[in-house]
Amino acid sequence: MACWSAENAIKAYLNTLKMGQKAKEPAVAEFISALAAGNNAQLMVVACAGAADSTTLALVTAAHQTGGHVVCIVPGHEELKASKNFLGIASSQVHFMVGEAQQKLMILNQADFVLIDCNLVNHGEILEAVQSGGKPNGTVVVGYNAFSCKRSWLSCGSKTQLLPIGKGLMVTRFGAIATSPKYGSGMSKIKSSRWVVKVDKCTGEEHVYRIRVPQGKVIQA
Repeated sequence: MACWSAENAIKAYLNTLKMGQKAKEPAVAEFISALAAGNNAQLMVVACAGAADSTTLALVTAAHQTGGHVVCIVPGHEELKASKNFLGIASSQVHFMVGEAQQKLMILNQADFVLIDCNLVNHGEILEAVQSGGKPNGTVVVGYNAFSCKRSWLSCGSKTQLLPIGKGLMVTRFGAIATSPKYGSGMSKIKSSRWVVKVDKCTGEEHVYRIRVPQGKVIQA
């Protein structure tokens, strides 16, 4: 499978609209699940600001497709209990860890897909911990609730995309070699692109598209 599947995730969402499902904005959980599955993620880690929610379920769904595993890091035991209540039977498919996510270096360095709630005060430290891990095959990192924290992501020195989905998704990758046989040239192609949101005035549906821009050219607004 392609290593960077943001475009495939967008297509997967649009397909749900074609089948009659309507929404005012692209579902964050659906996008995350499609992105993780499209990257064939084997170890998926989510760092939650509170209890687990639909984003954790999204990774469980992706794990069913990839045969992978999901680790959920919550800040305390109250959040752990609430997480299990929310996930129900799906909680048996999640390995929970309690504490500060940035201190779980071993699991973060082994993950190939990391999901971070940007409402965490220390989300920047978690991002740095993932970046310093240097996983050879690379790690896809997604921050949700990202509109309020994009500065810390854009300063990490990696190519990062801010997607206008939900309350904002920051998508980046650390450690991947763009020209490696496994990843092909997808990373280099992603670098020259922009995301555009179009609203259907009749249905109110939002459609998100990625437009590739030839290097050296600028799209005028």
